[in-house]
Amino acid sequence: MGYQLLSTQHTLKARLSFIDRPAGWANMETSGRIATTPDALDFTVENVENGLHQLYYDPNIENKNLAQKWLMQAQVSPQAWQFCWALLSPDKVPEIQYFGASALHTKISRYWSDIPSDQYETLKTQLFSQIACFSSGSKMVLTRLCVALASLALNTMPEVWPGAVPEMVRVFQEEGGGVDGRARCLALLELLTVLPEEFQTSRLPQYRKGQVRGALGREWGSVCPLLQQLLRQGDSPGAVKARVLRCLSSWVLLDVPLSESEGLVEDCFTALPDPELFDTAVEAIVNAVSQPDSQRYVNTLLKLVPQVLSLQEQLREAVQNGDMETSHGICRIAVALGENHSRALLEQVEHWQGFLALVNMIMFCTGIPGHYPVNETTSSLTLTFWYTLQDDIMSFDCERQAVYLQVYRPVYFQLVDVLLHKAQFPSDQEYASWSSDEKEQFRIYRYKTSETQYADRSIAGSELLSNLYEKLGRILTNTEQASSWQHTEALLYGFQSIAETIDVNYSDVIPGLIGLLLRININNVQLADTVMFTIGALAEWLADHPVMLSSVLPLVLQALGNPDLSISSVSTLKKICRECKYDLPPYASNIVAVSREVLSKQIHKTSQCMWLMQALGFLLSALHVEEILRNLHSLITPYIQQLEKLADETPNPSNKLAIIHILGLLSNLFTTLDISKQEDESGESTAPPVKTAPPPPGPNPPDATSFNGNVHPVFVFALIQTVLSKWLNDSQVVEAVCAIFEKSVKTLLHDFAPMVSQLSEMLGQMYSTIPQASALDLTRQMVHIFARETDHFPPIKALFELVTSVTLSIFQQGPRDHPDIVDSFMQLQAQALKRKPDLFLSESLDVKAMFHCGLLSLKFPEAPTVKSTCLFFTELLPRCSDVPPVARVVQENGKLLLQAVLEAIGGSSSRSLMEQFAEVLFNLNKHCFPLLTVWLKEALQAQGFPSTRVTTEQKDTFTQQILRERVTKRRMKDIVKEFTLVCRGLHGTEYAAEYCL
Repeated sequence: MGYQLLSTQHTLKARLSFIDRPAGWANMETSGRIATTPDALDFTVENVENGLHQLYYDPNIENKNLAQKWLMQAQVSPQAWQFCWALLSPDKVPEIQYFGASALHTKISRYWSDIPSDQYETLKTQLFSQIACFSSGSKMVLTRLCVALASLALNTMPEVWPGAVPEMVRVFQEEGGGVDGRARCLALLELLTVLPEEFQTSRLPQYRKGQVRGALGREWGSVCPLLQQLLRQGDSPGAVKARVLRCLSSWVLLDVPLSESEGLVEDCFTALPDPELFDTAVEAIVNAVSQPDSQRYVNTLLKLVPQVLSLQEQLREAVQNGDMETSHGICRIAVALGENHSRALLEQVEHWQGFLALVNMIMFCTGIPGHYPVNETTSSLTLTFWYTLQDDIMSFDCERQAVYLQVYRPVYFQLVDVLLHKAQFPSDQEYASWSSDEKEQFRIYRYKTSETQYADRSIAGSELLSNLYEKLGRILTNTEQASSWQHTEALLYGFQSIAETIDVNYSDVIPGLIGLLLRININNVQLADTVMFTIGALAEWLADHPVMLSSVLPLVLQALGNPDLSISSVSTLKKICRECKYDLPPYASNIVAVSREVLSKQIHKTSQCMWLMQALGFLLSALHVEEILRNLHSLITPYIQQLEKLADETPNPSNKLAIIHILGLLSNLFTTLDISKQEDESGESTAPPVKTAPPPPGPNPPDATSFNGNVHPVFVFALIQTVLSKWLNDSQVVEAVCAIFEKSVKTLLHDFAPMVSQLSEMLGQMYSTIPQASALDLTRQMVHIFARETDHFPPIKALFELVTSVTLSIFQQGPRDHPDIVDSFMQLQAQALKRKPDLFLSESLDVKAMFHCGLLSLKFPEAPTVKSTCLFFTELLPRCSDVPPVARVVQENGKLLLQAVLEAIGGSSSRSLMEQFAEVLFNLNKHCFPLLTVWLKEALQAQGFPSTRVTTEQKDTFTQQILRERVTKRRMKDIVKEFTLVCRGLHGTEYAAEYCL
């Protein structure tokens, strides 16, 4: 844009002035400050220099941020064409020169269309000149100038500048300008290196990218001989060779055929012994063999295998000497070749020994001595390779599979041993010295090794479990030589990993494994944790073999009292209670007693306490009703008593936390406590149909068993009301109360019916005092389950009208600060329309106000809120035919809805929401077709609506497409998606291709 402005206001000579760098610029004034709100005229050389000084040296962070923002504006301004050359003056400091070079790159890469075509050659010449000047100067400025010239090349090749690379080589090979040959060579290599890198990040249109990629591919013929010459030249300095290797790394990312770079890749191997070139040589080799297209060049790959194998001696020496960088780099090369080309190399049957040697080399890397990540970081690089090899072997036909399995099954059995060794904990003393970050990295590493062992199973088969069992049996029964706990733990960890990922129900070693568990001398937290997790992984097996429960439950209950085993013991008990609940009645009293004790001692964190209550809910659900009540009474009585005491106290932060904790425990208990499906799940009735006697005396009210024997929050309803009387103004306590009843309603469904009236009244009181989303969500559950029942319709109707009235008053005050309430309110209205549209027949319900609230909600920036609002309108529009108040409101205000939807499609809302808006449009078309025909015509007549980018013809086409589509939602969504891309100026772009997939 700046270029065009210059061209209209100045002569041709003036148009060239942006390229002519003025001489004799003044030194930077350190006392200057940039303006707070500069306009374009402020973007002068002096102001830019002052802004840079402020950015780099001002101690005030606000001034730095202001300077950065202003400089970003300056960089894209039309004036950047003038000041960028001035900033490159030799008398400027590197930071200023760098900004000038960056401004040049920004203008060329992002505003190429502003540059007149007759200026391309002049601009190119000036860039060559500046690069030559800086070839012996600041490296960062040189690189930025090279990137700018690379961007120019990408924008002009192949039509305007067809021989870009040969010209670059020729220009820098010419002597002159007082620049020595080594500096010119390094500058040329830097330019050739950034050229492919700039292509990878360029903003070229997709069609241009294909053209330029092809042109760059053809330029490889000029680059390759130059790189080979420099790399093989005996007197080439190390810096030049390193730059050559970097350049090769950059070019192979353009999918240069591996056969054409074969010689250079082999030269890279000769550079590996040089410590100064090692890292760049590794990067070049890895990049070359990792390109997807390289698998087509099998002959070249076969030549590389011996080259990689020749590094084994260097690898062993590096491992022995503790040279982690060298071992890491060589491992990267071996894994890159093996992981990317395992199938291609497997298919070369006549070369099977070479590939097997490569596999064993990778095995050596997997088993590198030391503990990850403290002593080594290399072994983790190899884990994905074992997955890939296994997948490739199993992808062959059965006959070839058998051949490969004969060769590689022993390898995978060896891999199991290696991984088990790598997964072992260090000594207690060493582990205690690790940082928390190192321990976490080790935990993740162990998890990855366990996943790799799962890959072993596909090849090693059922023998893998037997193999682990035999190893564990040997070390636990060997009385002559005691083994370390680390060895035992690692074997158990292997068992646990496999049991969590495969079906072990038919394994004949599990009973023996449980017998071995009882022999383990558990004297370590890590070992005890793994024992617990192993038992938890066998929960489904225990459900099919309940006779073994008596062996493992004592271990779990004992661990439950150890705070160090909190997560493992509680999660294991929860799994057992969920999977084996119908076999647990004989143990129920003991489980409840131990759980009650550990809960009273408060040895577990809050989250584990909640898990434990869920476990008890599963357990109690399978008992006879009288046993449920007895155990429930003993379990929750202490909490009810504590809650009663807290309810009498004056509210303060301490007792607030205690109240929320108790309500959370009860809520999690009611989440899983469900005996309504006993017969369906067990196949036989475990609860007698007769009404049972009341529970033992206690704080519960006399009607605790009045709901067909089911247990629910009626135990604590009156008490919760007492708590609320003091905490009604506290949103967290109210939310905790809502959570109890929401989970209870979901679990008990219609068995909750006797409490509907009381809960409706309580909910209305809570929402009137402090409106919050949790109360609306609970109301929605009540509407969903009970609104259709005649007996419960009156309290549901009263509650619905009350929360609607309160929410409408929030909209009048300004709903923007309450997106969660708006979201839940719209979901509630949608649910009411779906389950009981008669609610909208009420004279006290202002349907028009609700409609306008929906229009406001459509413009919220929060995507979930907009989705819920679209759902509301999607449910509302079909009711035009059977709910007169809805029909009247839509007839009078439907055009406003259409305008809001079109505005969103036009660009005011996220593209991710277009499917929801399409559904609203579909329902308008389906249920209000005559009105929509008129509304569409009127709305789209407005100039520039819904977007200035769409023409009248495009709007007419869109209208016709919409009005034709009254059957298929999918087609309507496609129409809306396409039109929104046109409105946003994205139609036909790469973004559009991804969006429409």
